[in-house]
Amino acid sequence: MNAHMRNALELAARRVPVLPLRAGKVPFGNCRSCRGNACGGRPNMKVPGPCDCPRPCHAWAAATTDPAVLTGRPWAPVWEQTQAVAYHPGGAGLTVVDLDNDQAVTWARQTLPTTRTVPTTRGEHWIYLGTSRSVNGVRDGVDIKSSMSYARWLGPGTGTMTELPDIVRALVVNETSAAQLAPRAITVPARAGVGQCPHRMPAYLDRGITLAEQRITEARSTVHTTVYRTFLAVLSAHGRCGCLTDTHIKRLFTAAQAKGETARHCTDAWTNALTRLGL
Repeated sequence: MNAHMRNALELAARRVPVLPLRAGKVPFGNCRSCRGNACGGRPNMKVPGPCDCPRPCHAWAAATTDPAVLTGRPWAPVWEQTQAVAYHPGGAGLTVVDLDNDQAVTWARQTLPTTRTVPTTRGEHWIYLGTSRSVNGVRDGVDIKSSMSYARWLGPGTGTMTELPDIVRALVVNETSAAQLAPRAITVPARAGVGQCPHRMPAYLDRGITLAEQRITEARSTVHTTVYRTFLAVLSAHGRCGCLTDTHIKRLFTAAQAKGETARHCTDAWTNALTRLGL
Protein backbone atom coordinates (compact mmCIF):
# COMPACT_ATOMS: atom_id res chain seq x y z
CA MET A 1 0.00 0.00 0.00
CA ASN A 2 1.54 3.32 -1.05
CA ALA A 3 1.33 6.61 0.85
CA HIS A 4 -1.49 8.05 -1.29
CA MET A 5 -3.76 5.05 -0.75
CA ARG A 6 -2.94 5.10 2.96
CA ASN A 7 -3.86 8.79 3.21
CA ALA A 8 -7.08 8.18 1.30
CA LEU A 9 -8.12 5.31 3.59
CA GLU A 10 -7.33 7.35 6.70
CA LEU A 11 -9.46 10.24 5.45
CA ALA A 12 -12.28 7.89 4.44
CA ALA A 13 -12.26 6.42 7.95
CA ARG A 14 -12.92 9.98 9.21
CA ARG A 15 -15.92 10.24 6.82
CA VAL A 16 -14.14 12.53 4.36
CA PRO A 17 -14.98 11.52 0.74
CA VAL A 18 -11.77 11.14 -1.25
CA LEU A 19 -10.47 10.34 -4.73
CA PRO A 20 -7.06 9.96 -6.44
CA LEU A 21 -5.63 12.62 -8.76
CA ARG A 22 -3.29 12.01 -11.66
CA ALA A 23 -0.69 14.39 -13.10
CA GLY A 24 -1.99 17.92 -13.50
CA LYS A 25 -4.31 17.58 -10.49
CA VAL A 26 -6.90 15.87 -12.69
CA PRO A 27 -9.11 12.98 -11.49
CA PHE A 28 -8.90 9.55 -13.00
CA GLY A 29 -11.89 8.48 -15.10
CA ASN A 30 -14.00 5.73 -13.59
CA CYS A 31 -14.15 3.68 -16.75
CA ARG A 32 -12.37 3.16 -20.05
CA SER A 33 -14.85 5.42 -21.87
CA CYS A 34 -13.90 8.33 -19.64
CA ARG A 35 -10.14 8.13 -19.94
CA GLY A 36 -8.67 11.34 -21.22
CA ASN A 37 -12.08 13.00 -20.75
CA ALA A 38 -13.32 11.24 -23.89
CA CYS A 39 -16.87 11.15 -22.56
CA GLY A 40 -17.17 14.93 -22.73
CA GLY A 41 -16.99 15.69 -19.03
CA ARG A 42 -16.16 19.24 -17.99
CA PRO A 43 -12.47 20.10 -18.36
CA ASN A 44 -12.13 20.93 -14.65
CA MET A 45 -14.08 17.76 -13.81
CA LYS A 46 -16.27 19.39 -11.16
CA VAL A 47 -19.46 17.64 -12.20
CA PRO A 48 -20.06 14.14 -13.48
CA GLY A 49 -19.20 13.83 -17.13
CA PRO A 50 -22.14 13.32 -19.54
CA CYS A 51 -21.46 9.66 -20.16
CA ASP A 52 -23.26 6.36 -19.76
CA CYS A 53 -21.28 5.04 -16.82
CA PRO A 54 -23.20 2.82 -14.41
CA ARG A 55 -22.17 5.07 -11.51
CA PRO A 56 -21.31 8.78 -11.06
CA CYS A 57 -18.20 9.60 -12.99
CA HIS A 58 -15.34 11.94 -12.18
CA ALA A 59 -14.18 14.00 -9.29
CA TRP A 60 -16.49 15.15 -6.52
CA ALA A 61 -19.32 12.85 -7.65
CA ALA A 62 -17.03 9.83 -7.45
CA ALA A 63 -15.40 10.75 -4.14
CA THR A 64 -16.11 8.04 -1.58
CA THR A 65 -15.59 6.94 2.00
CA ASP A 66 -16.01 3.26 1.09
CA PRO A 67 -12.68 1.43 1.55
CA ALA A 68 -13.88 -1.36 -0.75
CA VAL A 69 -14.22 1.15 -3.58
CA LEU A 70 -10.88 2.79 -2.83
CA THR A 71 -9.04 -0.52 -2.86
CA GLY A 72 -11.09 -2.16 -5.63
CA ARG A 73 -11.84 -1.37 -9.24
CA PRO A 74 -11.50 1.02 -10.95
CA TRP A 75 -9.01 2.67 -8.59
CA ALA A 76 -6.89 -0.23 -7.31
CA PRO A 77 -4.62 -0.17 -10.39
CA VAL A 78 -4.13 3.61 -10.39
CA TRP A 79 -2.71 4.29 -6.94
CA GLU A 80 0.84 3.77 -8.16
CA GLN A 81 0.20 6.49 -10.78
CA THR A 82 -1.53 8.82 -8.32
CA GLN A 83 0.11 12.21 -7.80
CA ALA A 84 -2.16 13.49 -5.00
CA VAL A 85 -5.30 12.75 -3.01
CA ALA A 86 -8.30 15.05 -3.25
CA TYR A 87 -11.46 15.30 -1.20
CA HIS A 88 -15.00 16.61 -1.62
CA PRO A 89 -15.35 19.41 0.99
CA GLY A 90 -19.13 19.62 0.68
CA GLY A 91 -19.43 15.89 1.29
CA ALA A 92 -17.53 16.35 4.55
CA GLY A 93 -19.62 19.35 5.61
CA LEU A 94 -16.78 21.80 4.89
CA THR A 95 -15.99 24.82 2.76
CA VAL A 96 -12.49 25.63 1.53
CA VAL A 97 -11.57 29.23 0.77
CA ASP A 98 -8.75 28.73 -1.73
CA LEU A 99 -6.36 31.69 -1.63
CA ASP A 100 -4.16 31.53 -4.69
CA ASN A 101 -1.69 34.37 -4.19
CA ASP A 102 -0.13 36.60 -1.54
CA GLN A 103 -2.67 39.38 -2.08
CA ALA A 104 -5.55 36.97 -1.50
CA VAL A 105 -3.92 35.67 1.70
CA THR A 106 -3.47 39.24 2.94
CA TRP A 107 -7.13 39.98 2.22
CA ALA A 108 -8.23 36.89 4.15
CA ARG A 109 -6.09 37.74 7.16
CA GLN A 110 -7.56 41.24 7.25
CA THR A 111 -11.15 40.24 6.56
CA LEU A 112 -12.05 36.66 7.52
CA PRO A 113 -12.32 35.08 10.97
CA THR A 114 -9.48 32.76 11.82
CA THR A 115 -9.94 29.06 11.14
CA ARG A 116 -7.85 26.05 10.20
CA THR A 117 -5.31 26.94 7.49
CA VAL A 118 -3.30 24.72 5.17
CA PRO A 119 -0.35 26.05 3.12
CA THR A 120 -0.48 25.44 -0.64
CA THR A 121 2.11 25.87 -3.36
CA ARG A 122 0.92 29.43 -4.07
CA GLY A 123 -1.12 30.48 -1.05
CA GLU A 124 -3.34 28.91 1.58
CA HIS A 125 -6.55 26.95 2.09
CA TRP A 126 -8.80 28.31 4.85
CA ILE A 127 -11.20 25.56 5.94
CA TYR A 128 -14.54 26.32 7.59
CA LEU A 129 -17.34 24.22 9.04
CA GLY A 130 -20.47 24.39 6.85
CA THR A 131 -21.23 24.03 3.17
CA SER A 132 -21.97 26.45 0.35
CA ARG A 133 -22.00 26.67 -3.41
CA SER A 134 -18.63 26.37 -5.11
CA VAL A 135 -17.70 29.46 -7.08
CA ASN A 136 -14.38 30.38 -8.67
CA GLY A 137 -13.08 33.92 -8.82
CA VAL A 138 -15.27 35.54 -6.15
CA ARG A 139 -12.29 37.88 -5.75
CA ASP A 140 -8.91 38.03 -7.44
CA GLY A 141 -7.16 34.82 -6.45
CA VAL A 142 -10.05 33.56 -4.30
CA ASP A 143 -12.09 30.43 -5.09
CA ILE A 144 -14.77 28.84 -2.91
CA LYS A 145 -14.75 25.03 -2.90
CA SER A 146 -17.51 23.12 -1.19
CA SER A 147 -20.45 21.41 -2.91
CA MET A 148 -19.81 19.94 -6.37
CA SER A 149 -16.08 20.57 -6.10
CA TYR A 150 -12.88 18.98 -4.89
CA ALA A 151 -9.73 20.20 -3.19
CA ARG A 152 -6.33 18.61 -2.83
CA TRP A 153 -5.50 17.08 0.52
CA LEU A 154 -2.36 18.92 1.63
CA GLY A 155 -2.26 17.86 5.24
CA PRO A 156 -4.30 18.55 8.38
CA GLY A 157 -3.22 22.19 8.66
CA THR A 158 -3.10 24.25 11.82
CA GLY A 159 -5.71 25.99 13.95
CA THR A 160 -9.28 25.19 14.94
CA MET A 161 -12.01 25.10 12.31
CA THR A 162 -14.70 27.73 12.86
CA GLU A 163 -18.15 28.23 11.34
CA LEU A 164 -18.39 29.47 7.76
CA PRO A 165 -18.74 33.26 8.07
CA ASP A 166 -21.49 35.31 6.48
CA ILE A 167 -18.94 37.29 4.45
CA VAL A 168 -18.00 34.14 2.52
CA ARG A 169 -21.64 33.19 2.01
CA ALA A 170 -22.29 36.70 0.70
CA LEU A 171 -19.43 36.44 -1.80
CA VAL A 172 -20.92 33.21 -3.13
CA VAL A 173 -24.46 34.59 -3.33
CA ASN A 174 -23.38 37.79 -5.08
CA GLU A 175 -21.26 35.95 -7.64
CA THR A 176 -23.98 33.37 -8.31
CA SER A 177 -26.69 36.00 -8.70
CA ALA A 178 -24.60 37.97 -11.18
CA ALA A 179 -23.94 34.84 -13.21
CA GLN A 180 -27.63 33.93 -13.30
CA LEU A 181 -28.68 37.41 -14.41
CA ALA A 182 -26.02 37.69 -17.08
CA PRO A 183 -24.80 34.31 -18.34
CA ARG A 184 -21.35 34.60 -19.78
CA ALA A 185 -21.57 34.14 -23.53
CA ILE A 186 -18.62 32.63 -25.33
CA THR A 187 -18.27 33.64 -28.93
CA VAL A 188 -16.52 31.56 -31.57
CA PRO A 189 -14.09 32.95 -34.14
CA ALA A 190 -15.15 33.11 -37.76
CA ARG A 191 -13.01 31.45 -40.36
CA ALA A 192 -10.80 33.77 -42.36
CA GLY A 193 -12.67 35.29 -45.28
CA VAL A 194 -16.11 34.26 -44.04
CA GLY A 195 -18.41 37.11 -43.09
CA GLN A 196 -21.74 35.34 -42.86
CA CYS A 197 -23.21 31.92 -42.43
CA PRO A 198 -22.26 29.81 -45.46
CA HIS A 199 -25.79 28.42 -45.48
CA ARG A 200 -26.88 31.88 -46.75
CA MET A 201 -30.20 31.35 -44.99
CA PRO A 202 -30.67 33.17 -41.66
CA ALA A 203 -33.90 31.22 -41.17
CA TYR A 204 -31.86 27.99 -41.16
CA LEU A 205 -29.85 29.17 -38.19
CA ASP A 206 -32.92 30.42 -36.33
CA ARG A 207 -34.69 27.12 -36.88
CA GLY A 208 -31.62 25.26 -35.65
CA ILE A 209 -31.53 27.29 -32.43
CA THR A 210 -35.27 26.76 -31.95
CA LEU A 211 -34.89 23.00 -32.35
CA ALA A 212 -31.93 23.05 -29.94
CA GLU A 213 -34.02 24.91 -27.35
CA GLN A 214 -36.81 22.37 -27.83
CA ARG A 215 -34.43 19.45 -27.37
CA ILE A 216 -33.16 20.86 -24.09
CA THR A 217 -36.65 21.75 -22.87
CA GLU A 218 -37.99 18.27 -23.58
CA ALA A 219 -35.16 16.48 -21.72
CA ARG A 220 -36.66 14.24 -19.05
CA SER A 221 -33.39 12.92 -17.61
CA THR A 222 -29.62 13.26 -18.09
CA VAL A 223 -30.01 17.02 -18.53
CA HIS A 224 -26.23 17.55 -18.30
CA THR A 225 -25.76 15.15 -21.19
CA THR A 226 -28.53 16.69 -23.30
CA VAL A 227 -27.22 20.23 -22.83
CA TYR A 228 -23.67 19.26 -23.74
CA ARG A 229 -24.68 17.24 -26.81
CA THR A 230 -27.04 19.99 -27.97
CA PHE A 231 -24.31 22.61 -27.66
CA LEU A 232 -21.99 20.27 -29.54
CA ALA A 233 -24.53 19.85 -32.35
CA VAL A 234 -25.06 23.60 -32.69
CA LEU A 235 -21.34 24.29 -32.79
CA SER A 236 -20.78 21.47 -35.26
CA ALA A 237 -23.20 23.18 -37.65
CA HIS A 238 -22.37 26.83 -37.01
CA GLY A 239 -19.22 27.05 -34.92
CA ARG A 240 -16.83 27.80 -37.76
CA CYS A 241 -18.81 30.28 -39.82
CA GLY A 242 -19.06 33.13 -37.32
CA CYS A 243 -22.85 33.39 -37.52
CA LEU A 244 -23.61 32.63 -33.86
CA THR A 245 -24.32 35.78 -31.86
CA ASP A 246 -24.59 36.45 -28.14
CA THR A 247 -28.37 36.41 -28.59
CA HIS A 248 -28.29 32.86 -29.98
CA ILE A 249 -26.03 31.67 -27.18
CA LYS A 250 -28.17 33.35 -24.53
CA ARG A 251 -31.25 31.54 -25.88
CA LEU A 252 -29.49 28.21 -25.42
CA PHE A 253 -28.24 29.12 -21.95
CA THR A 254 -31.71 30.29 -20.93
CA ALA A 255 -33.29 27.01 -22.04
CA ALA A 256 -30.66 25.04 -20.11
CA GLN A 257 -31.08 27.12 -16.95
CA ALA A 258 -34.84 26.60 -17.11
CA LYS A 259 -34.08 22.88 -16.75
CA GLY A 260 -32.02 23.51 -13.62
CA GLU A 261 -28.53 24.05 -15.06
CA THR A 262 -26.48 26.87 -13.56
CA ALA A 263 -24.86 29.57 -15.65
CA ARG A 264 -21.46 28.10 -14.79
CA HIS A 265 -22.54 24.65 -15.96
CA CYS A 266 -23.75 26.14 -19.24
CA THR A 267 -20.48 27.98 -19.75
CA ASP A 268 -18.45 24.88 -18.99
CA ALA A 269 -20.54 22.70 -21.32
CA TRP A 270 -20.14 25.28 -24.09
CA THR A 271 -16.39 25.51 -23.52
CA ASN A 272 -16.05 21.76 -23.53
CA ALA A 273 -17.95 21.51 -26.81
CA LEU A 274 -15.64 24.14 -28.34
CA THR A 275 -12.64 22.13 -27.16
CA ARG A 276 -14.07 18.87 -28.48
CA LEU A 277 -14.45 20.45 -31.93
CA GLY A 278 -11.07 22.18 -31.84
CA LEU A 279 -12.56 25.67 -31.99
